[in-house]
Amino acid sequence: MAILLPTLQRVRNQARAVVCQANLKQWGTTLALYVEDNRGRLPCGYFDQRSLLRGLFRSEDDPNERLFDSLNPVDTKGIACCPMAVRVRPSERGTWGSFEAWEIRGLGPPYRGSYGLNSRMFSLRGFGYESFARFRGPRRFGSSGFINVFSVKDRAKVPVLLDCKRPSGSASNFRGPPPTERSLAYWGSFCMNRHNGHINGLFLDWSVRNIGLKELWTLNWYREFDTSNPWTKAGGVLPEDWPQWMRSFKDY
Repeated sequence: MAILLPTLQRVRNQARAVVCQANLKQWGTTLALYVEDNRGRLPCGYFDQRSLLRGLFRSEDDPNERLFDSLNPVDTKGIACCPMAVRVRPSERGTWGSFEAWEIRGLGPPYRGSYGLNSRMFSLRGFGYESFARFRGPRRFGSSGFINVFSVKDRAKVPVLLDCKRPSGSASNFRGPPPTERSLAYWGSFCMNRHNGHINGLFLDWSVRNIGLKELWTLNWYREFDTSNPWTKAGGVLPEDWPQWMRSFKDY
């Protein structure tokens, strides 16, 4: 039994990773349909992101039902969580674990998930930031953003939705890796050992694959992101530069 148990656990985790990728593929279909219906653009704004993730997961007497239907009329409950995210955070305080789901409150019934959006793809900054100068007036809830998906080059390198410790996260050229796996700020939202040194992610060409944790610094997170930053091989990072918990992972 002592010999078999580690093997069984590894096979079980591999099966969960496959289910996780299947969930993200369904998310890819959902987002692709949204983009087609909105002239190549993703929703823009804090509440738009959360209502997009929630989809139709709400009660019949939810006063927000009609408000959110235009964003995502898909039942997202079945694809909300990676099977590895088996626990729910007891509160918003403290550190965040790699195998914990987040929870949205205040937009109807509580909604749990374990994937997060690349916030730069759903904001005024990012690939469409040059349109900000042409924007005037208040934002209309539920309106599309300024990033035209079809104008973005190398979409297979642009992350959209990934394993995450909260509903959305951001990347920065100027920030290094989190000092511990339970950190949250900046890269800590995505940088966690959920799938044996990897996380799963959906890209802007709607493909899904696993992503090495050190590979996160090589992806094209937003228009001005430097993919040869100091935390890549091209930027000269050394093995000892990484925090102890990440040193055994593959370099990129």
